[in-house]
Amino acid sequence: MQFNIITIFPDIFESYFEKAMIKRAQENKIIEIKPVDLRKYTDKNDPHKSIDDTPYGGGAGMVLKIEPIYKALKSIRRKKKSRAILFSAKGKQLKQADLKRLTKYDQLIMICGRYEGVDNRVAEHLADEEISIGNYVLTGGEIPAMVLVDGITRLLPGVLGNIESAEDESFAKKNELEYPQYTKPEEFKAWKVPDVLLSGHHQKIKEWRERQKKKIG
Repeated sequence: MQFNIITIFPDIFESYFEKAMIKRAQENKIIEIKPVDLRKYTDKNDPHKSIDDTPYGGGAGMVLKIEPIYKALKSIRRKKKSRAILFSAKGKQLKQADLKRLTKYDQLIMICGRYEGVDNRVAEHLADEEISIGNYVLTGGEIPAMVLVDGITRLLPGVLGNIESAEDESFAKKNELEYPQYTKPEEFKAWKVPDVLLSGHHQKIKEWRERQKKKIG
């Protein structure tokens, strides 16, 4: 799968995407991550490479312009099974089911807003969907892009070493949180691991874990 991230800060992803699972997924050719510098798609006659302007109707802040975003999308949209996602406060709140749904695409193009927002014509005519990662405001779409790449990548075949881990974890089943986990030592500051987990009785452990799972929603 190819991830294209349209942003004015293409270098911001380097540290996170060069570590652990995401790094291995790239090395194994399971995913390809390509940050796209939006300024490269500004007017060639503009020495300032302007990607934003003041909002019509007045108001505070600057708004990302539609022209460079349109040019960037036109240039990088290559795969047949491609989807363009705009991160937006008014978008659908991201759920685990959405991550699983998005694994079916060959190319995901993510549009990262900044400043006061993005010209609404991007949402109306260019993006296939709008996504929010929560009911709060961030300074840009770069963190949501990292969330999406991470969440989708771990669901792709060959990424996680133990497939049961993905099937058992929180949200793998609708409205259900994973059971509690413990490891050595058996006792720390008089805080003990539940006896059933030390019993070696697999059926009792399975039943205990089922009881411990929490329903949400």
